[in-house]
Amino acid sequence: MPGFCVIPAIDLKGGLCVRLQQGREDAVTVYDVEPTRAALRWVESGAEWLHVVDLDGAFQGRPRHVREIAAIVQTAGIPVEVGGGLREDAHIEQVLAAGAVRAIIGTRALEQPDELARLVGRFGEKLAVGIDARDGWVQVRGWVETTRKRAVDLAVLAASVGVKTIIYTDTATDGMLGGPNVKAVAEVCDAAACNVIASGGVSSVRDVTSLIRLGRRNLVGAIVGKALYEGTVTLGELVEVAAREQS
Repeated sequence: MPGFCVIPAIDLKGGLCVRLQQGREDAVTVYDVEPTRAALRWVESGAEWLHVVDLDGAFQGRPRHVREIAAIVQTAGIPVEVGGGLREDAHIEQVLAAGAVRAIIGTRALEQPDELARLVGRFGEKLAVGIDARDGWVQVRGWVETTRKRAVDLAVLAASVGVKTIIYTDTATDGMLGGPNVKAVAEVCDAAACNVIASGGVSSVRDVTSLIRLGRRNLVGAIVGKALYEGTVTLGELVEVAAREQS
C-alpha cells in the first residue's frame, strides 16, 4: 500500500451494508441491501482498497458473513481487508480463503498478546491488528468493553512482534462526521514502527489533508464510511486531494 490511500468501508450486519454510530448495535442505518453493489460503486469511484467489517462477527465472536465477503472480493477485484470476530486461527483462515488480502484481529490481540508473534509467523503480512480506542483506552468485543490498556502500548507491542499494519480507530469520532482525532493518530504513528491506517470521523477533504500533513511516513491510509454513504463528500474528491497532497 504505497503512499496514502483512502479506503471505503463496508460494514456488514444481517447480510446488509450498514453503518453504526460509534459502534452501537442499536444505532444502525442500512445503506444498501446488496453489499456487492456498494463495493462496485466504490471501485468505480477510484477505490484501491476496501475495508470490510463483519459486525455480527464482532459481536458474536466468529465470522458470520464469509459468503458475502467472498462475493465482495470477487466483485471488487481490488485488495480487501476484513475484520470482525476473528478470535481463532480458523476464523482468520476462513476470511483469507474467501479472498481477503488481510485479516484484522482486535480483541484477540489484546487478550492473547503472547499469541501475536506466533500469528505473525504463521500469517505474515496477511495479519493486521485493529486497535479501537476511546480516550486512548482500548475497546474490545465490538466496542462494548473498555479496557485499561492504552492504545499506544498495544501498538508498541504489535509492532515489536512484527505486525506490519495497524488499523487505529477512534471510536468516539466514528460515524459522527466531526473529523478524526488527529492527535491520537499521530501518537499511534509515533509509537508504532509499522504502517498505520486511521479510522473514525474522516468526513471531508480537510480531514484527509490534516492527516497527510501530519507528516508521518508510516500513516498509509484512512478509512472512510458514513461520510461516503451520506454523500457529504465523494470518494473521488478524497482520492484527488490525497494525490495532490502527496505530489
